[in-house]
Amino acid sequence: MEALSPVLAAILPLIAVAAAVHDVATYRIPNWMSVVLLAAFIPAALAAGLEPRLIAIDALVGLAALLVGMGLFAGNLLGGGDAKIMAAMAPFMGLAALTEFVLFTAVAGGLLALFALVVRRLPERLRTRGPGWWRRLAEPRGPLPYGVAICAGALVAFPASRIGLAAFGG
Repeated sequence: MEALSPVLAAILPLIAVAAAVHDVATYRIPNWMSVVLLAAFIPAALAAGLEPRLIAIDALVGLAALLVGMGLFAGNLLGGGDAKIMAAMAPFMGLAALTEFVLFTAVAGGLLALFALVVRRLPERLRTRGPGWWRRLAEPRGPLPYGVAICAGALVAFPASRIGLAAFGG
């Protein structure tokens, strides 16, 4: 089972990149991405050799992330897809990498917001030309594809998680 650890653990970075790209392109994160992550968590944790007690704790981290995400969604501070992908990634981070996940997500979100502010101050002729994602990002007071920040935070923090360490060296 441990030979499967890197394969199962690779699901998180692959889904993270796919979710970020999809969010930029459509401002949506499909539900199937969160479902795949949730379905992969227990097999990945078992393959990484985590004890049932640690698996349960890390699953509770995911539940807590879902509750926080639901609150942020209710307050119109986070999109539904963002809340779901964050909650699906959180068990992979577990307690071991939760702080890094939250911190790096916040930093990436801040950088995304700064980038959007710069884009939104460009002359109109530069804001209204280009692909749809660019024009949408350039809309004054428009939404941000925050899934990009969540996925960036996950990619940076994941190597410090128990599953990441077990799968990729540690």
